[in-house]
Amino acid sequence: MEKMHAIVAHGAQDFQYEEIDKPAAGPGEVLIKVDATGICASERSIWKGGDPWSVRAEAAGYDWKPVQYVPGHEFAGTVVEMGEDAAEATGLQIGDMATAEILIPCRTCFYCVRGLYHLCIARTGGVGRSWAEFMKFPAGALVWKIPEGVSAQEAALIEPLACSAHGVERANIGPEDTVVVSGLGSIGMGMLQIARLKTPYRLIGLDIDDKLCEIAVELGADHAFNPKTTDVDAAIEELTDGIGCDIYLEASGSPAALETAFQVLRKRGRLMVYGVYRSKATLDFNEVSEFKELEIVGGHLSPWTYPLVIQYLERGLIDAQRMITDVFPLSEITAALEAKDKPGHTSIKTLLIP
Repeated sequence: MEKMHAIVAHGAQDFQYEEIDKPAAGPGEVLIKVDATGICASERSIWKGGDPWSVRAEAAGYDWKPVQYVPGHEFAGTVVEMGEDAAEATGLQIGDMATAEILIPCRTCFYCVRGLYHLCIARTGGVGRSWAEFMKFPAGALVWKIPEGVSAQEAALIEPLACSAHGVERANIGPEDTVVVSGLGSIGMGMLQIARLKTPYRLIGLDIDDKLCEIAVELGADHAFNPKTTDVDAAIEELTDGIGCDIYLEASGSPAALETAFQVLRKRGRLMVYGVYRSKATLDFNEVSEFKELEIVGGHLSPWTYPLVIQYLERGLIDAQRMITDVFPLSEITAALEAKDKPGHTSIKTLLIP
């Protein structure tokens, strides 16, 4: 059997560059040569042995040390092999660059028939294993062709940008709104750029990294504040004549950021929560009911937003390249995983090149 190189996860702090079997395309399946693949916070957390993904996996009886568990779910690659009927099912051809959504919905459950396929309760599989030279899209995957004007590195950001787009859509931003984006990592920086396309009255970024605040202004924020050095509540109160912001998008995963949201939102403001939290937040829900009558919505994955983000990239409406701060060969996986925590280094998105 043909071989390829891939990253195999054996456990926390034990991700190895190894030679494993190269997959082949069966009926309805597509094989791609991975051109670029990203590192998600979830994968970095699994590598560190942290919550919440490892805990949830253990609770579900999942062993994080299976044979040839290959991480990775942010990717773009070139089609090199197609199984029977795959061309008809996907619209792809050999040589196309493509990506795919990370879950394969059943298309018939309670949520799927209501268009909420990202909440599918009977999913038939998933798409991943992209930290490798080759990967395949299983039959039934939601597959998207990437236009020629979009580079492979930019296309590797489609998955996180699609998540950002879903969060912005859940926030329901209008032209009179003062919008705050909390947490300027890849999801938050994507939210900021996509929110800017909604032409809000005022757009504010928050992050504890001053360099990320500077980049946020470059990418369209009217203001960006570091909560460690700025009284964010006072700053937003001054900008809004004492009213508060209309919408607060939380993408940092920090419980403290949720407390800030309750403080700075105006009465009848909207909190959109997309962050993933490693500890529980203690919040005064009197702010939601008695004092402010707030609206809270959640965000998960990226339903119906892949085509939108691909169009944004093709038209140059999102600067994905500015978000790519680190690029490593696949063989340097440990250095790539450690890049975000390097002292004095500002990182948004790290890519691996097989």
